[in-house]
Amino acid sequence: MTSNMAGNCYVYITLPNQVESITAGRFTLSTNRQGIIIGRFVYGKTYLARHDALPLDPVDLKLTPKVYETVAMNGVFGALRDASPDYWGRRVIERHIGKSPLGEIDYLLYSPDDRAGALGFGLNQIPPAPKRTFNQTLDLVKLQSIAEAIIKDEELPVNTAEMQALELMLAGTSMGGARPKAVVEDENGLWLAKFNRFDDKWNSARVEYAMLVLARMCGIHAAESRIVTIGNQDVLLVKRFDREKVQNGYTRARMISALTLLKAEDSHRSRDKWSYVLLVEELRRISALPIEDAHELFKRMCFNALISNLDDHPRNHAFIAREKDWRLSPAYDLTPTAPLSLERRDLAMSCGDAGRYANAQNILSQSGRFLLTKDQAQNIIQEMEEIVRQNWYSIMRSVNVSERDCELLSGAFIYPGFYQDELL
Repeated sequence: MTSNMAGNCYVYITLPNQVESITAGRFTLSTNRQGIIIGRFVYGKTYLARHDALPLDPVDLKLTPKVYETVAMNGVFGALRDASPDYWGRRVIERHIGKSPLGEIDYLLYSPDDRAGALGFGLNQIPPAPKRTFNQTLDLVKLQSIAEAIIKDEELPVNTAEMQALELMLAGTSMGGARPKAVVEDENGLWLAKFNRFDDKWNSARVEYAMLVLARMCGIHAAESRIVTIGNQDVLLVKRFDREKVQNGYTRARMISALTLLKAEDSHRSRDKWSYVLLVEELRRISALPIEDAHELFKRMCFNALISNLDDHPRNHAFIAREKDWRLSPAYDLTPTAPLSLERRDLAMSCGDAGRYANAQNILSQSGRFLLTKDQAQNIIQEMEEIVRQNWYSIMRSVNVSERDCELLSGAFIYPGFYQDELL
């Protein structure tokens, strides 16, 4: 494998209702004389000839024989970036390989096959057989100890085989984030296990679980989740909504992040594209049910403001296609932030005329773009505000969030500036 930005690999895809992947095309990275990294992707002729062939995404890589090129994001197309390891996954891979940083092709090739979505990568034209065995929920103790060692940059636990570190690389398959995580399996399917960190200010696993429960109470389509306790450690399990267990394996859903749909980057250079208002416009173009998904996105925007989830960046919103059509994915990564300002808090994405201001009037200002009348939008805000106000504490306590943690986070919910009349 390479250890720089140049290289090439085959891109595999698992089509709807299948468990075996096929080769969709070829991805290459090269550097021109000016030092600019160029990414190129081309679909294979055999793939294009299939009657059931589907594009990798609904944005950039249409189903045509042309050679696609990009210089954005170090030459990595959005759909491929979404299937690449996130911060935590890259850290695990670098720890295993013993080298940092690696090239983008390396991260694609070293990451495991149960990454997010329906894509895979390899050096051979013929894809490998799909993985049939996964970490089991019984392995959470082992995975937790490995995660803690990596966080602290310590030696791996004694008697830990190299394969166990490789298993933890399943953590690199999520849609984004820096928290330690791994993929585990039980009789119901695959789950993303999210571990607490030793330096967390509160029990993050239980708090996030409480927010997923609260979101469903507000009428939001949130990911299925549960808490398991291993020894004295709590772990949040979030059901993989891009996988479905069938008799002979797992079917896969194509998946892209809002970052890809917005044609944006993680860096500050494209923060002007980080916008719920822009996102709903793009959503309406690709969704099979644009009105329903637009209303759902509005609710999530409002919910994030109500709980001070200020980490609602475009990687924390996704779109999936289980068949041909695309839909907004279930909500995930809903986490409150410890209060700072009482007057103003900003979401990660612009939500109205006053930019990122997490304020009811600002959220209401562009409600028409979400296919809502002002009255409809106002009713949604009022109903959700009442549900959050009346239930956040009881839900937190019902899932055993401690009284101390509830007190630490009490200022996150419906902060005073949310109803300030004048937009700052």
